[in-house]
Amino acid sequence: MDNIGLPPTPGKLKPEKYHPPSSLHHHRFRLSKLTLFSTIFLAFILFFFILSPSPSPSPTSPNQTRSWGGSDWEKRVTKSARRSSSSSLTVLVTGAAGFVGSHVSLALKRRGDGVLGLDNFNRYYDPNLKRARQKLLSRAGVFVVEGDINDSPLLHKLFDVVPFTHVMHLAAQAGVRYAMNNPYSYVHSNIAGFVNLLEAAKSANPQPAIVYASSSSVYGLNSKVPFSEKDRTDQPASLYAATKKAGEAIAHTYNNIYGLSTTGLRFFTVYGPWGRPDMAYFFFTKDILKGKQITVFEAPDGGSVARDFTYIDDIVKGCLGALDTAKKSTGSGGKKKGPAQYRIFNLGNTSPVPVSELVSILEKLLKVKAKRKVMPMPRNGDVRFTHANISRAQGELGYMPTTDLATGLKKFVRWYIDFYSPSNYKGPW
Repeated sequence: MDNIGLPPTPGKLKPEKYHPPSSLHHHRFRLSKLTLFSTIFLAFILFFFILSPSPSPSPTSPNQTRSWGGSDWEKRVTKSARRSSSSSLTVLVTGAAGFVGSHVSLALKRRGDGVLGLDNFNRYYDPNLKRARQKLLSRAGVFVVEGDINDSPLLHKLFDVVPFTHVMHLAAQAGVRYAMNNPYSYVHSNIAGFVNLLEAAKSANPQPAIVYASSSSVYGLNSKVPFSEKDRTDQPASLYAATKKAGEAIAHTYNNIYGLSTTGLRFFTVYGPWGRPDMAYFFFTKDILKGKQITVFEAPDGGSVARDFTYIDDIVKGCLGALDTAKKSTGSGGKKKGPAQYRIFNLGNTSPVPVSELVSILEKLLKVKAKRKVMPMPRNGDVRFTHANISRAQGELGYMPTTDLATGLKKFVRWYIDFYSPSNYKGPW
């Protein structure tokens, strides 16, 4: 979930009561409906997957020039992936120059794991920010291979050169609203690209354990809160959400057929330093400092639009927890030898915040009064609120978020001022 920004205050949203079916006939009817919805959903995904043309040049199209291979390149790859001890992990991080990917890569490297990055540096948002993250990674000893997850020869080459124990798959076409303008880029990256990665992983020997980024968007039109991994996720509100749900189904398929250990992480509105410029907290900060009007959306009934904002450091802890508890894949040479681990977790903050409160916090931090324009939420795939139930991640990953929104935004603003140094800023940093 992204773009709009926040969920209602804690306690405002209460879980709906469960009413057991009145009869076996009713239960079968509900199952039939669920099967029908699932069939339609999969048909929709297959339609786009099979019939969609290769994406034309767009902000999401990668550079097609081959920039990998050769002995020097292989030396850089193996050096970056070298781990400090036999008990450390060797991790391929896709989307390593992205927001979450760069933070996870740095955290892994700091603790002694071998880390190799992969990123296509697309132009969905300012590539200069991605290049700046790449420089941070390079100084830490992490090499980011410039390439695309749809490049099958590249992926197979990487798995031939490095015996990865884990893959942290974070590469994706992000953004809910952009899907309305360029739907094929989402199918190309989030579905075809994921399949390509899993194909390479299943054939590797040894097979790595796969941890991948899903999204709170998969809960779609679900009105029961907080969102639990047990809730239905067959009502996506956007194409982005549909591709993330498809990714979960695809991961299950490869787990079942090929013995790949797969763990899906449903992120809830991640924010913080080095974040994505298309996120509400980021462009609100930019526009407030420039004295521009910002648009604050409200629900059709006038209620608050809210998100379960989760600080990047907390998300990183959840990602590392998932990697550390992931069991080995059970296949070899593309053949399954036994049941493999399959998991899905929510990674949120459990404290939904209204978008109006987000703006108020930014006003205090920036010492600038925002010019607000309140408008009804458009029909673009965004949902009114998100709220994570994290009990499963707490129990199995030891996941416990510790950063509230005010504290996290203060750290973000400090980074933003330092990185962009706007001349009109008069605050303490």
